[in-house]
Amino acid sequence: MSDGTLKQINPFTGTQVWTVPGRARRPLRAPEPATTAPLTDELRTGACAFCPEHYRQTPPEKARLVTGTQGERMIRHLRADQLFDTVADFRRIPNLFEIVSFDYWQLNYGHQLAPAQREAMADYLSTDAGRAHVAALVERRTQQPWAHMSQADREAHVEDFFGGGHDVIVARRHYPDDAENDGQLASSGTLTPDEHDSYLRFTIDAQRDLYATNPYVRYVAVFQNWLRPAGASFDHLHKQLVAIDERGMQAELEIQRARANPNVYNEFAVDYAAQHNLTVTENDHAVAFAGFGHRYPTLEIFSRSERPQPWLHSTTELRGMSDLIHALHAASGPGVPCNEEWHHKPPDGDVPMPWRVLIKWRLSTIAGFEGGTKIYLNTIDPQTLRDIVTADLLRLREQGAIADTLRIGPECARVPNSLRYNPAVRRTPRPDAAFPSLYGPG
Repeated sequence: MSDGTLKQINPFTGTQVWTVPGRARRPLRAPEPATTAPLTDELRTGACAFCPEHYRQTPPEKARLVTGTQGERMIRHLRADQLFDTVADFRRIPNLFEIVSFDYWQLNYGHQLAPAQREAMADYLSTDAGRAHVAALVERRTQQPWAHMSQADREAHVEDFFGGGHDVIVARRHYPDDAENDGQLASSGTLTPDEHDSYLRFTIDAQRDLYATNPYVRYVAVFQNWLRPAGASFDHLHKQLVAIDERGMQAELEIQRARANPNVYNEFAVDYAAQHNLTVTENDHAVAFAGFGHRYPTLEIFSRSERPQPWLHSTTELRGMSDLIHALHAASGPGVPCNEEWHHKPPDGDVPMPWRVLIKWRLSTIAGFEGGTKIYLNTIDPQTLRDIVTADLLRLREQGAIADTLRIGPECARVPNSLRYNPAVRRTPRPDAAFPSLYGPG
């Protein structure tokens, strides 16, 4: 508009967003904490229930990722008396307070524990330490003494820990290794590129497993809430996975749009962003841009793989996605509250859809104007978001803090139809130096 107001429509949700010049001058990052305390060894490893000193404050592990002298290995279903034998880089644990519990699947669908889950439960309860652990957790969740519960109630609560569909992927560090005070938190961006790749692959293994062990699951939502303004219970890095029996409204809307235009993700996302110079960074396997039509400033990362779901990607393709996601978190910085959302093709979907990840900066609170009009005020327009992030990415690459394979800002090729999920455009190369003139050089 003439006054500088920018109006946006999201092509996949229809969400209407305005960026108003006056409100766009609000501060980006939250101020540093007014008071901080020096880090002690005890605080560094025991600041919250997700820290390594407090393994028994969380439900029985489904898996952990450990790096040793012979490299990375996964350990599944440790017993309570084995929890401190190794230090986990990442842990997969059930959420103590699930969104969808095992009861939901059992009562609505007749779902039962898989044989491997039942075996893991029996093994865990075979020791005094295991029985004491689950009893303490059930008491904490229900606020009732274990001794006063019926056997049926006890068994129902314990089954939740081994067959539920709401998992948490917890990183080891609460603070970076070089942190000096408790105001310096370890975020996705403070991981190394290799650590972030492990974090991503470990999460995808959990996503695949949730689909594999429950035939009634239609969608596994993956998300990350960073800092309390973004919905986090702990300021400790973790992702969540929730299995549900619906595709979800977002996926349903996208499937309708993809049926009408199979190339919609190229045309109205990646290509549209490139035409408006909103591309932020890319590599051979993924591309990221400043999103439009979002309630919050949003960075969108799209996989260029031909395969529609994360667990079908090659390790090289996953590394490409991981490097972009990691770099954008590093550019955002640990002081910006944000949500990371994963979107993928549901297993029962009938149209090609690429895997993509959104990083939303939670810099404002939706209030009465938005609720009454369904017009949302985003305080940072896409062009400003592009400029902020591009500058930070260039600085971080110079420092060696992100992958050196990233192409940033003007370095990006902006080739049309670079997402290969759509077979109709998958092998349509753009003319370049590899395709010489029909009339010779010059």
